[in-house]
Parts: sequence; C-alpha cells; structure tokens
Amino acid sequence: MPAMATVPHSIASPLLTGATGFVGSALARRLHGSRRLAFGARDWRASIAAADLRGASVFHLAARAHEPPGGSPDGPFEEDNVAKTLELATAAAAAGAARFVFASTVKVLGEETDGAPWTPRSPADPRDAYARSKWHAEEGLREIAQRTGLACVIVRFPLVYGPGVAGNFRALLRLADRALWLPFGAIANRRSLLHVDDAAEALLAAASHAAAPGRTFIAAHADPVSTPALIEGLRRHFGRPRRLFAMPAVALEAGAALLGQGGRMRRLTRSLEVDASDLATSLGWRARVGLDDGLRDTVTAYRAA
Repeated sequence: MPAMATVPHSIASPLLTGATGFVGSALARRLHGSRRLAFGARDWRASIAAADLRGASVFHLAARAHEPPGGSPDGPFEEDNVAKTLELATAAAAAGAARFVFASTVKVLGEETDGAPWTPRSPADPRDAYARSKWHAEEGLREIAQRTGLACVIVRFPLVYGPGVAGNFRALLRLADRALWLPFGAIANRRSLLHVDDAAEALLAAASHAAAPGRTFIAAHADPVSTPALIEGLRRHFGRPRRLFAMPAVALEAGAALLGQGGRMRRLTRSLEVDASDLATSLGWRARVGLDDGLRDTVTAYRAA
C-alpha cells in the first residue's frame, strides 16, 4: 500500500467537503490539520459564506449518490451535486482559492464500454440522475474556471473499493461470503476498479501538481478485472471455494430484468473499462494497491465489522 502521506508543502490550506464519506475519510487521514466544510445542513450557504477560502486548496467530495424516498428524478441531485458545487466554486474563486479539486465519476461517460476503454476525452453520455448531476457540475466548473481563472481539477473515479466499502461492492462481499454456487463462470467482461487509498492519492496529486489545473483526469488501476476473477479473489480471502458455473450473460440479464434488477446484473456481466494513463503521464500518479492486496484488506475489514 502507499505510505500514509502528510500534507505536501505545495498543498496550501486544505479544506475538505465530504470528509466523513468513504473516499473523504481516506483523504482526511492524509490531510492532517485540514479544515472541514459540512454540506448536509439546511444552512449550507451560510457555511460557505463563513468559510475562509483565501488561498485554500478545496477538495470537494460531498455529493448525493442516492435518490431520497419520494424525490423527483433529478431535483435532489441537481441541488446537492450541482448547485452546492457551483456556489462553493464561485465563492472559492471570489476569495482567491489556490485550487479546486472536484471528485466526479466515470458514469458521466455512460454505463458500459464496448471495445476501447474510455479516456477523459470520451464523449459524455450520463444515463441516470446521479451521473447527469455530476456532468452538469463538471460543465459548470469549467465555465467558472474559464471566467474567473479558478485553478480547477476534475478527477473521475470508477468503482472505488477497500476497507469500509458500502453499496454494490458490499453486496458483492455478502454474496461471495456465502457457500452458494454462482452463475458467472462464463462472463468475460472487463471492469476498472480503484482502491480507496489510491483514490485519495490521486486527489492529492491533483491538488499539488503544477500541470493539473484546467484538466480532467480519470483515476483507475491499470489492470481491469472480470466478474469471475473478482468473485474468485474475494472467496479466496474468505477461505471459500470458487463455486462458479457458466450461464450465458443474456440469460442472466433477462432473468434479472424480470425481477427489476437488470441494471445491477449488467454491472456484473458488462464491461466498464477506463484509461488512466493521462493521470500517470501528466502527474506521475499510478495506482499502487494491487487487486489481491486490496481484496484481502477489504475482506479483513468486512469480517471485523
């Protein structure tokens, strides 16, 4: 694993939103003495107004990932992921912040790849409210940066995993820890992943490197993984047998669609592969946590919890 970093000298006065989130917590451990800005309260505008953003390096990770019960399709995402982002960036620009680093998602490019991996220059094709809101925030940040000169950097992430992971990856952990035979033996997809420690290091590079401002990057491990390899790796660390049998992807997807789980199944049968070489060549960053080590740490923490 990468060594725990302290605040690099080139990262001025770090201020962090989303510090209690999955990636935010890993970043906060590296930004000793950083200031925090809470966005969950109703008075979030007052929080921005009260924050000292002069010369700050702003890491904006706070975001809504799930729709609230009874919410409109896009409304809550537009408020939490677009309006809050752009108001914070506008205030940062007016105060003379040193840099604004925005954590985004590869989902702004779509839900699956067919052939070549996506790069930061791939056309946007957001398919759900969360992805649309992140794309709108990216567009707004680029406009603010062009108009004000704010040094803005966007870092898009694929699925981030590691100790304490929640959501779909935690559901996969629960599935892998059972003795069931699973029908994914014939799936030959390619999914890009990133360990949470490497995600935090990518954000530090975006905040500290002179070549980063004005750029959009993708952070991911260089080697994608298939669903069978991922399940096999998890089960190895759980001490369970592989227990995979082959079923055509089309049959799995059709059956899942009947149960209203078509999207979740396609994330297990389809590919989503990205190319992080721009981040490596421009900023010198590369993912250092290998899949086997990362899965071991994840399983160990899952069991402990």
